[in-house]
Amino acid sequence: MKVKVISVLEDNYMYLVIEENTREAIAVDAAVPKRLLEIVQKEGVKLTTVLTTHHHWDHSRGNEELMQLCPGLQVYGADERIGALTHKLTHNQELKFGAICVRCLLTPGHTLGHMCYFMWEDNCPDAPAVFSGDALFIGGCGRLLEGTPEQMYRSLNEALGTLPKETKVFCGHEHTVRNLKFALKVEPDNETVKTKLAWAKARDDDDIPTVPSTLGEEFHYNPFLRVALSEPENSSPSDQSIGDEADLHAMDIYF
Repeated sequence: MKVKVISVLEDNYMYLVIEENTREAIAVDAAVPKRLLEIVQKEGVKLTTVLTTHHHWDHSRGNEELMQLCPGLQVYGADERIGALTHKLTHNQELKFGAICVRCLLTPGHTLGHMCYFMWEDNCPDAPAVFSGDALFIGGCGRLLEGTPEQMYRSLNEALGTLPKETKVFCGHEHTVRNLKFALKVEPDNETVKTKLAWAKARDDDDIPTVPSTLGEEFHYNPFLRVALSEPENSSPSDQSIGDEADLHAMDIYF
């Protein structure tokens, strides 16, 4: 599968996931319909599905307009507050879009109805991906607006933290520098945090996205995952970068 990373609004990401055999596409958190449809047209694919992580306007506000512009569009989510919702999801429900498999992971904390989407292709050697919305960020996690700390802990360390360590993490916002500054306050001697922060600052200076990371990397520098480790590790992640060349508004990631 192919993932388009699309920067929108102030610091949001929405994603277009393309099934390369059928040339059909899934949007994740379709906040800006015009920009999304520009990418859909450029890629020459058919948008069939929207997966929404949660009901907040900067993740779901484009759903109604997209429904009008794309007849037959299906909108999935776990919260009835999501606009234009056609399919309400439950925890661990699995979906199939061509070769793309999706496992829906309920991750309350930021909101009570927050859903993350774990995607993979059967019989494919490439790493899976998780679209983590405002639950798990690179180096951090979302604010608690509706859930409890206990719920967020379980969401991060049980629902998400047990996924394969090679899973690519595509989050909902570009908050990496800010998150890693906090992580450095938590662990001032963590050399991996220092290295990742310097890398993220350089990306930020050049207006290049820091997504994706991998779940395995997050356990080296994300304090909200490291809290569950019995013996914190300081070894360096194997892949600090996803490449130096990027379209600053829509970047390709191939799986």
